[in-house]
Amino acid sequence: MTESDQPAARWKTEPMTTRLIAAVLVTDPDNGRLLVLRRSSHLDFAPGEWDVPSGKGEPREPITATAVRELKEETGVVAAEADLRLVHVVHGAWGAEVPGMFMALVFHTDQWSGTPHNAEPHKHDTIAWVPPDDLPQPFTHTTLVAVKRYLDGGPILSFDGWPEAG
Repeated sequence: MTESDQPAARWKTEPMTTRLIAAVLVTDPDNGRLLVLRRSSHLDFAPGEWDVPSGKGEPREPITATAVRELKEETGVVAAEADLRLVHVVHGAWGAEVPGMFMALVFHTDQWSGTPHNAEPHKHDTIAWVPPDDLPQPFTHTTLVAVKRYLDGGPILSFDGWPEAG
């Protein structure tokens, strides 16, 4: 096998993993503000960055159930699966240190109940309502793209790029 054949051979033998993620854009129906969380500085992914409620799907869990579960776990907000509207899909790849891809399905709802609060203080520093056109910075890149596309009525799909080979 030549050196140039090695990446192709590795691709054929290593299992490709795709992580399914749900994110929820929760807006206040009275003023349009968006519910956001700031990730704790000790986290491995996007420490100190702002994001919307989101999380990984469990095996055999419908993605809308993931969205509802993560929303409640992180913020105490309760939404019905039927009140979620798919507004964006992000397809991308992890870095070289984490092989595989991810698919993030971003939903929107302005129909919800409860009092939003930081229900996972070990994962988030702060929770806030913000104008969606004036998001705090730094904001998680993938989610920022989704929010901007949602606000612009732009394409429902974005590609977060492949990491450089290395």
